[in-house]
Amino acid sequence: MPPNATLRGFLASTRTAGPYKCPGCLGRAARHVRTLQTTAAAAPANDGDPLRKRLKDGAKRRKLEARSSPTTDRSTGPELEKWQLTVGIEIHAELNTAHKLFSRAATTSTVVGDAPNAHAALFDVAFPGAQPAFQKETLIPALRAALALNCAIARRSTFDRKHYFYQDQPNGYQITQYYEPFAVNGHVTLFAHDGLPPSDGESIVIGIKQVQMEQDTAKTLQQPPSTALLDFNRVSHPLIEIITMPCIHHPATAAACVRKLQALLRAVGACTRGMELGGLRCDVNVSVRKRHEPFTDAGGKGHEYAGVKGLGQRTEIKNLSSLRAVEDAIVAERDRQIRILEAGGVIEGETRGWALGSTETRRLRGKEGEVDYRYMPDPDLAPVLVGEGLLDRMRESMPRLPDELLDVLTGEDGGYGMSIKDAKTLIGMDEGERLEYYFEAVERLGGLLTNEERKMVRGGVGRVVGNWVVHELTGLLTSADVQFDPTRVSAGNLASIIASVVKREVTGTTAKSLLATVFAGDERSVEQIIEEDNLRLRPMGDEEYVAMGKSLVEENPEMVRAIKVKGQKGKIMWFVGQMLKIGEEGRVEAKRAEETMRKLVDIE
Repeated sequence: MPPNATLRGFLASTRTAGPYKCPGCLGRAARHVRTLQTTAAAAPANDGDPLRKRLKDGAKRRKLEARSSPTTDRSTGPELEKWQLTVGIEIHAELNTAHKLFSRAATTSTVVGDAPNAHAALFDVAFPGAQPAFQKETLIPALRAALALNCAIARRSTFDRKHYFYQDQPNGYQITQYYEPFAVNGHVTLFAHDGLPPSDGESIVIGIKQVQMEQDTAKTLQQPPSTALLDFNRVSHPLIEIITMPCIHHPATAAACVRKLQALLRAVGACTRGMELGGLRCDVNVSVRKRHEPFTDAGGKGHEYAGVKGLGQRTEIKNLSSLRAVEDAIVAERDRQIRILEAGGVIEGETRGWALGSTETRRLRGKEGEVDYRYMPDPDLAPVLVGEGLLDRMRESMPRLPDELLDVLTGEDGGYGMSIKDAKTLIGMDEGERLEYYFEAVERLGGLLTNEERKMVRGGVGRVVGNWVVHELTGLLTSADVQFDPTRVSAGNLASIIASVVKREVTGTTAKSLLATVFAGDERSVEQIIEEDNLRLRPMGDEEYVAMGKSLVEENPEMVRAIKVKGQKGKIMWFVGQMLKIGEEGRVEAKRAEETMRKLVDIE
């Protein structure tokens, strides 16, 4: 090849009519591989939809598929009383960086949907003589992640070569951190509201063995029977691998741990894409052992994993892409191992796979040991040195983590009084943008109300604003199938709408129509809309409420009986809904309707 040939030309020149045998460094692991072309014709078909919509539709489709797959978990049973499950998790997460780990090529997070092989440097494709150049800025999001996981940060870390031959790894080795990772000895705490099963109590601490930086592989598109297409855009994208200790004993706890880790990485800006968009992949190591007995494997020696002795032989399930897959795959592998051991068999150390909707894991290959990878320090990369001053500045600038935010949002004394469910939903919305909008709306509403009016707000100002932001506004966004935009209904306009209800200027039902009007693009002020559209409240008298309530009671004796005899007091709100429905627009207030119905049905 001429010395001045371009990388794009080199990639294009590798195309052949039949199965391709790569020359030189590219051919070591790819007997039947040809590269994807850098032309748009080689890219996946584009139906003309905006990229963001295609990604959103794909995420929705995967969620629906996951829901259609029935869970197979059995939390109790004679086998589970005899055998104990142990799980360790390895998470590979794409770092939020503009450039790759060892080159200045753009990362896939910044060029999603771009043509295949459009962003591949010479080192990314193992061009002979190309050298890695560590991009220092990639360390910043990695450090944020490690600090969020309460890790000890190593002042000195190094890169190592993990040797294996596969078509998606052109160098024949992956650069990772094996001997001296940049972060160790962390932990994450899971609580009941994170999805812990009752058997794990109110909380549990999951140890983090280490967090290491490493490079991603190429994207492979199989074309049976013997051809694979390679896209090198993803090669050398910066990853962190988070390795937990094997201290998880329930499938639901494993899923909760992955969910919590994903939320933490997003909260500190270390990662921008979660499992639903392919930015985070999960491997789980599964083993079982007899309870209350020292376990020995086929060789007669106690099995040791990650410094924890007495575990059964583990198998690894690779590339789980959803929380449902994590839980279901662990259940299936746990039950498979128990059946084999109950029958007198031996568990083999191997790598296994899982497909959505399956009931069994499947063997992929024998499990390589550490010696098989022939780890060695990378001679082309210098150690990474981290100064204490940098860590101090990063600790000072770290955003509030989800658990801290949850305490603030749900706190009654000095907090915002939201329910845990609504608070968790709000924290996870729109990558934090909705949360900022919420805080601004609460502040604006506080400035519109007097002290007495604030005291009159049922549940507090924070809870009321949360209901509007999480439920009412989300409903409008879903119906219109649009993304959240804080300028569509400004925080000030939302505060004005809520204030008009608190001040009894409009009814709750009218306020919802006000929100819909502003959302649809009406540029008038909230006060103008109320006046010009004649929406102001015209209060009904007590006699009118009582007359309407008595009529409903007489027409619905079974509903009254359910409330008074069966104790189904929540059905009182059905009557409130009926009064709002049949009453004149802008006259029926939900609070007064509820008070009237409680007196008529004689419940407190």
